[in-house]
Amino acid sequence: MCADNEDPKKRKESKGTSKELCGYPLSIFFIVVNEFCERFSYYGMRAVLVLYFKYFLRWDDDLATSIYHVFVALCYLTPILGAIVADSWLGKFKTIIYLSVVYAIGQITMAVSAIHDITDTDRDGTPDNMTFHVVLSMVGLFLIALGTGGIKPCVAAFGGDQFGGHQERQRRTFFSVFYLCINGGSLLSTIITPILRAQSCGIYSQQKCYSLAFGVPAALMMVALVVFIVGSGMYYKAEPEGNIMLDVCKCIGFAIKNRYKHRSSRYPKKQHWMDWAEDKYTKLLIAQIKMVLRVLFLYIPLPMFWTLFDQKGSRWTLQATNMNGNFGLLVIQPDQMQTVNPILILTLVPIMDSLIYPLIKKCGLNFTPLKRMTVGMMMAAIAFVCAALVQIEIDKTLPTFPSASQSQLKLLNMGSNPVTVELPGIDPLVLPAAQASDEFFTFDTEMISMSIGSPPVVKNISLAKGKRKTLLMTSNITDNWMLTNDLISKPQEGNNAVRFINGMNTAVNVSTSAASFGVIDSFDYSNYSQIRNGKSIFTIHNGSQSCEYSRDFGFGSSYTFFIPSTLGPNCQESVSVAEDIKPNTIHMALQIPQYFFITVGEVMFSVTGLEFSYSQAPSNMKAVLQAGWLFTVAVGNFIVLIVAEVAKLPKQWAEYILFASLLVAVCFIFSIMAHYYTYIDPAEIEAQFSKKVNDDDDEEDDKSKLQKAQLEMVKKDSIKSHEDEDDTGKQTNM
Repeated sequence: MCADNEDPKKRKESKGTSKELCGYPLSIFFIVVNEFCERFSYYGMRAVLVLYFKYFLRWDDDLATSIYHVFVALCYLTPILGAIVADSWLGKFKTIIYLSVVYAIGQITMAVSAIHDITDTDRDGTPDNMTFHVVLSMVGLFLIALGTGGIKPCVAAFGGDQFGGHQERQRRTFFSVFYLCINGGSLLSTIITPILRAQSCGIYSQQKCYSLAFGVPAALMMVALVVFIVGSGMYYKAEPEGNIMLDVCKCIGFAIKNRYKHRSSRYPKKQHWMDWAEDKYTKLLIAQIKMVLRVLFLYIPLPMFWTLFDQKGSRWTLQATNMNGNFGLLVIQPDQMQTVNPILILTLVPIMDSLIYPLIKKCGLNFTPLKRMTVGMMMAAIAFVCAALVQIEIDKTLPTFPSASQSQLKLLNMGSNPVTVELPGIDPLVLPAAQASDEFFTFDTEMISMSIGSPPVVKNISLAKGKRKTLLMTSNITDNWMLTNDLISKPQEGNNAVRFINGMNTAVNVSTSAASFGVIDSFDYSNYSQIRNGKSIFTIHNGSQSCEYSRDFGFGSSYTFFIPSTLGPNCQESVSVAEDIKPNTIHMALQIPQYFFITVGEVMFSVTGLEFSYSQAPSNMKAVLQAGWLFTVAVGNFIVLIVAEVAKLPKQWAEYILFASLLVAVCFIFSIMAHYYTYIDPAEIEAQFSKKVNDDDDEEDDKSKLQKAQLEMVKKDSIKSHEDEDDTGKQTNM
């Protein structure tokens, strides 16, 4: 049995020690559980993040998208910092512990920032001090980015450190299980946290439960930290040995500096600019950096792929809020559509590796890694074309709201007889009793004159620019008719906005299990209440009279229910309905093709890209390539930020087409770069340099031996000459 800190590389080849279970080090089970909980925490929080920005913090789509991608970009920049800290200062174990604490504090901060009751002093369900919630959430996201990014490069490598030299097979299995935990945590969290978000919670008022959706990931992060600490005594903790990235940066910096010093034409030119580092660094290191730079040069166009890929958590989620998520037995939340990606990943990776790629090879096609990456980029572009087509269909169903210079009006006849109405620029309209006009009428002026009845009576109606109003027309034309303020945007989070108008001579009380409309006075109207999709039953009570009215609701609609002057025993026939905003009719299933193409692109681009990068880089430079790869993800997210803030395209489908076009252009450039790329074998090149170094060492040894032999000969000659002198002296004396 070995000590806790004994290097597993030096362990005996025996098995069955108390530190192993089924041939695996017991410590790796703690690491696997830790990774699952951490990934659940990260992806669960991230799944609902853009909707939190839009509906809780009340940001518009562009700002919500921008901040979301800034956060994702930070999550992919901080791994570089985490790797340097772990390898040069704290070591992997301490880095994971310290940054996990930071990570957990960030998750808890996010959960607290989503509690609306903290600043809801008037108890209306809306925070009164939004600055407090914004600042708290930004601090939380920064801590999460620092934590998740910092431990990202450490956990997998720390797990690999636990295996001895006799456990190569177990090590490979560990990394497979490790990758499975990442996808498993992602899949479960993107299913569960949107469900938690959709619940209602609160102390004084019931609102969407973002605090619970962030609180559960925070709890999972605490579990991840505790599990990792529990296994502390079983880990092999390697001492920090320095970070190769720092050595690479120093070498490149020295080469550039030395080249600048010798920029004059009187100095001889070198074959490669990195050769200027030969004064200080070994030729082997310089050759290794040259190989890495060749791969990093190919990375230049890659951020554009991530620009499109990471929008499935922002723009595509926002797109789903205007769609119908009713799948029959299941009602899918907009943020749950992201689960399609991990499901397809787990399905497509084995299919591509065991079926598609071998089939292409049998057809005699040389489907190189760079060609796969090119096709993957095209798949992502096709995905965004699909998203644009879906968006065009969604736009057809969206209502046309008034612009800043327009006003809109709907008419509701509250009387018991039909009336004829004439509006400016509109043909005469006959309104049946207790019915509303089918649509809103748009005007460019704030004051309009309308003619009612026969003989016609003219009334002046005052409207408001940029607003929608409904005119409540009573049977008495001489009365001052009431104007209601209507919604000028679709209800949030797929809910349905419902209100009642009382046409009776007495007050009525309307209630339902989800909301209470309270007492509505005669010829008055209630405020809007938010009703979830599905069947709702409304109880209408008027003194001694009471009846029930039921209706099935979809997603994102707005209705006005009119209670006529005489309420019969059957409310279902008496109450009339005006559909102010149509429900979402485009089904979320139409997003599946775009998720399919983006996932195929991810498999062909991301998995192949990492495989290609590792095959083209020296064994000790893989960390540098991983840092470069993560950097392309960060840059891609910053590109989304720039386009969202700068382009300001009026139509979302046009933005999708813009991104697809940019990726196609970048894909063309990448294909040219790939065409001229020559594949190498880094191990062979390193072996050549090692052989050259050994030959040089042998040559130096031969020279040293020759000099030593010459020195011994000189010594012998010197001794012999002295002996001859002694003999001569003796002979002379004799």
